Formats: sequence, C-alpha cells, structure tokens
Amino acid sequence: MKRILFERCRLYLLSGLVCLLTACATPPRIGDSGSARAFERTGRFAVSVMHDNGKQEAVQGGFAWRDDGQTLRLDLSNPLGSILARVQVNPGYAVLTRADGSEEQASDPDGLVEQVLGSAIPVVGLRDWLQGKVGRAPVQKLTRNPAGRIASFEQNGWRAVLSRYDAQGPRLLRINRNDSNRRISVRLVIDG
Repeated sequence: MKRILFERCRLYLLSGLVCLLTACATPPRIGDSGSARAFERTGRFAVSVMHDNGKQEAVQGGFAWRDDGQTLRLDLSNPLGSILARVQVNPGYAVLTRADGSEEQASDPDGLVEQVLGSAIPVVGLRDWLQGKVGRAPVQKLTRNPAGRIASFEQNGWRAVLSRYDAQGPRLLRINRNDSNRRISVRLVIDG
C-alpha cells in the first residue's frame, strides 16, 4: 500500500514539474505602453535544418511577438523561459540584442536572422502568416479550410500550413523550405 501511495505521489510530483516547465517555456506578452492596436502572440517554436551532408541543427524555445504595423518586437526564450534574445524591427533596420547585451544589426529582419542563425527564417512573411494572411508577395497553391480560412500556400520559396484557428489567426504554423543544400523546417505553436 505504501509503495502504491509513493508511486502516486511521485507521478503527481512529476506531472506538476512538467506543467511548471511547460508554463515557463513561453515568455510573457510584451504589452508595451505604445499602440493598443498591436498584434500580439506568444508560443513555442522549433527550428530544424537538415543539410545534404547529413548534419542536422535544431533549436527550440518560446517566443513573444508584438507588431503594431511599424515596429515589431520578438522575444526569444530558451525552453525554461529565460530570454535569450530580443529582435527589434523598425523601417529600414533590424537589431538583435542577446541576453549578454551584445548586438547584431541588419537592414531587414530576414537578413538579420540569417546572419545570426545561418539559416533563413521568413520574419517578414510571419508578420502576415501569424494573422492568417498571405501578404503582398505572389502566392502559389493556396488552399482554404472548410471555414474559408487559409490552410496552406507557397510564397517566396516557403510552404506554409496554417491550422487550429482562433479569433486572431492560426494557433499552429508549419513552414518549410527546400534549398539546394538544406531543408529548413519551422513549427510555431501559439499559446496565447
């Protein structure tokens, strides 16, 4: 009887720890005192790059996204919730600030992310995709779900699959790209 009780307590403790770690994985909403009309999302991300030579790179963590149409701020955290980097995008430049205070700059967010990670991630496209839109660039193979919302499309070399919509947009985005020497896969799960 004591053993069963001990195993149950251990299971509850482990479940509680998993819930605690999961809750910490997503950074809090940014919520600047600026524009009240800003689009905000928080969630988790996983990026995987498979090179033709068999080498694989992967990173995962949490994110908080705030975009008022002019300024975009993206906080990236490790799986335990500590902020690793902040990306600030304004018209004509983008800057990444790491937790240690070091910075990198570029003229646009896509170039900045590729410079830092060594792999392209479509930050500019995500400004629209997170809201269930396709943006201005030409789109191929657009499909819609039964509710009329965008389900999948191809744009700027990326294939995007959007699902699990709420009032703000998709809660699951899977995007991938096949380049000449690598395959890039990104998964975003929206928590709030």
